[in-house]
Amino acid sequence: MRRTYKLYLGGAFPRSESGRSYPVTSSRGLHLANAAQASRKDVRDAVVAARKAFPGWSGRTAYNRGQILYRVAEMMEGRRAQFAGEVAAAQGVSEARAQGVVSAAIDRWVYYAGWGDKLGQVLGAANPVSGPYFNHSQPEPTGVVGVLAPDGSPLLGLVAVLAPVITAANTAVLVASERAPLPAVTLAEALATSDLPGGVVNVLTGRLGELAPPLAGHADVNALDLAGAGGLAAELEERAAGTLKRVVRAGRHDDWSAADPGVARIRPFVETKTVWHPMGVWRLRPGDPVALAGWSWRPAGWAAVSRNGRW
Repeated sequence: MRRTYKLYLGGAFPRSESGRSYPVTSSRGLHLANAAQASRKDVRDAVVAARKAFPGWSGRTAYNRGQILYRVAEMMEGRRAQFAGEVAAAQGVSEARAQGVVSAAIDRWVYYAGWGDKLGQVLGAANPVSGPYFNHSQPEPTGVVGVLAPDGSPLLGLVAVLAPVITAANTAVLVASERAPLPAVTLAEALATSDLPGGVVNVLTGRLGELAPPLAGHADVNALDLAGAGGLAAELEERAAGTLKRVVRAGRHDDWSAADPGVARIRPFVETKTVWHPMGVWRLRPGDPVALAGWSWRPAGWAAVSRNGRW
């Protein structure tokens, strides 16, 4: 019996708000299943779920996020045969080629899992300043990111654009490939049974032309990856400009199979936070007001502040 797949929002699998679905066919035109056809209301619900999950996900340690991404790779390995069948049907490739695509997608999760606790060292810096201060810059997640999965690579390309977003502690609203959404929905099932908190990734299936414009114009979306935008790219960039989103444009030569993609797809989705921290010794004159941790007083005699800002 053919299945009707659902959306993945906030850790649950609801039907589309509109109740619609559409047929999914193989590269040869054979009917495979029905997928939920999401609406603008589903886009708004997905953004709300992603925003709600953001504080908890970004508040975890980078090491813990890496562990969770590694667990996602393990869950994909357990569904290898299902993923391979869906890739073969969607892309019209041989079983051996489909198995290679699945292996590359699993390896990509492992690759980004290893980056989780290393971003601070690579994207951060200790800045030299003229004065008694430590000045340190650290990457911080930008927030909720809208991701349009590439249509020509419904599994490996999808993982290649989704994994770096959540590696950087952002949450995501993913619009799956319209033509071949089944790998995305199966990935959502793997995410739901992994340790990834609900709402960190939200998966929408349906018509790109219906879902992408409201996602690009949504005021609570902080960034946008247009990997799968196709001919809508110019319109979506214009909509994103209205709310000053960061936009990653689709590259003409995006190589989803690259063994070492680096941080090129992580860097656009982080902000740089710079912290100034006093260091050295200060002496206070009698009667000078001092405020610290909610308390204030006037010292009667000389007082000193120890090094590294400890009172």
